[in-house]
Amino acid sequence: MPDREEGLLASRYSKLDHLRQSGIDPYPPRFVRTCDNAAATAMFEAVESGDPPESATTSVSLGGRIMSMRVMGRAAFLDLRDGSGTIQALLRQNVLGEAYELLKDLDLGDHLGVSGPVIRTRTGQITIEAHQLTITSKGMRPLPEKFHGLRDVETRYRQRYLDLIANPEVMPVFAMRSRIIERIRAFFQTQGFLEVDTPILVPVAGGAHARPFITHHNTLDQQLYLRIATELYLKRLIIGGFDRVFEIGRVFRNEGIDQDHNPEFTLLESYQVYADYNDVMAMVESLVSTVALEVLGTNQIQYGDHLIDFTPPWKRLDFRQELKDRSGIDIDAYTDYASLKQRAAELGLDIEPKDSRGKVIDKLFSTFVEPHLVQPTFMLDYPEVMSPLAKAKPGTPGYVERFEGFAAGMEIANSYTELNDPQVQRDRFEDQESLRLLLGDDETDRLDDDFLLALEYGMPPTGGLGIGIDRLVMLLTGQTSIRDVVLFPQMRTIQSGQKDDSE
Repeated sequence: MPDREEGLLASRYSKLDHLRQSGIDPYPPRFVRTCDNAAATAMFEAVESGDPPESATTSVSLGGRIMSMRVMGRAAFLDLRDGSGTIQALLRQNVLGEAYELLKDLDLGDHLGVSGPVIRTRTGQITIEAHQLTITSKGMRPLPEKFHGLRDVETRYRQRYLDLIANPEVMPVFAMRSRIIERIRAFFQTQGFLEVDTPILVPVAGGAHARPFITHHNTLDQQLYLRIATELYLKRLIIGGFDRVFEIGRVFRNEGIDQDHNPEFTLLESYQVYADYNDVMAMVESLVSTVALEVLGTNQIQYGDHLIDFTPPWKRLDFRQELKDRSGIDIDAYTDYASLKQRAAELGLDIEPKDSRGKVIDKLFSTFVEPHLVQPTFMLDYPEVMSPLAKAKPGTPGYVERFEGFAAGMEIANSYTELNDPQVQRDRFEDQESLRLLLGDDETDRLDDDFLLALEYGMPPTGGLGIGIDRLVMLLTGQTSIRDVVLFPQMRTIQSGQKDDSE
């Protein structure tokens, strides 16, 4: 295989040299394209139908990558693909004259500009007849074989550009991702939310239970973290006087990689005054169903073997009761931490010494309840030990006003009625810090004195929301791995000649 690849590379370099010796720049600075392939096709069909647009023309200039070549002596057919699709190009020696000789120096993967009229061939295929050729970029490496490109998952993720070239069906997923985010942004803007930006490099990585990435700022000589959430800065803006704010941005969590986790992911967070988690629940139902209708035209999504219906209202379940029904464990009956750990271990859970009570409950929930939440469901009223930033639920000691939204067995939304009592918030943070010292758990929430100072100036009743954009895109596009909706998922760097067996 290396010898064959070396031969293909040598051939391309030889053709590159021949182009330059012939006075042709294989990498020209510009090419004027009059439209893309899809527009050229649509315009030709409109002309054929007798209803051409005013801007219709019989001649166009198109550019694209050569995906196939069929040379038949004095004529050749090429398939040119751009971002809008593929169109056939017809090259005739009697039309192009000496320019037809350029064909000898072309390979699959090269970029070519073609100018000429759009016609329909005798077989009925819409085609651009080349009257002028311009090589716009000489590809120096051969394209991956089609079936290899489809099967080699590691190559697809490591070299996404090859995935996009070899598998054109991948591109619409990412185009849809862009439209989903666009519609989410529009939804919040029409609801009166202001889009803002908050810091990525932060002195305290707070707002979530997650291990942060650590860096160092040389000028400040200070250890900083990549943010794990945007919550505490967005709440500062609520304290400052904004009524409704939201942010869509990257957050970073130094955690494992699996089908629905990537160390960096896109998170939406929103905060609105004089709202509680019930108001936010209604907003989430409306948001997801609206985006699904606007992007897909339906609220019913086929996801694997399940037809998931996002039409409101979604099911609402009580956290404690559902966990009891599914696992047989009433967490309130296990008042001491050791007995809960022991019972969880007896049920086969992998319980580690550093696991806090909240972590054990979370593992129980993830194991026994989460996989059953296929249809859109809100899980309500979480234990306080799992939710240090949420407001206590009146009349239910030990529980808070928090919901998580699930679909297809995945969490897609998390919301609180936000805790706004600065002393209670300080006590909660200090409890988290004590757990970190006691158990060595670096995923506990962190005490942020600057945020507590801001909270002492007064924050009105507020409803907060977080939605994992990548997981929502997975659901709406039918993808079962987060790597299929993130253009460049995180991968272990491998050295030349080293095989990666860690993913």
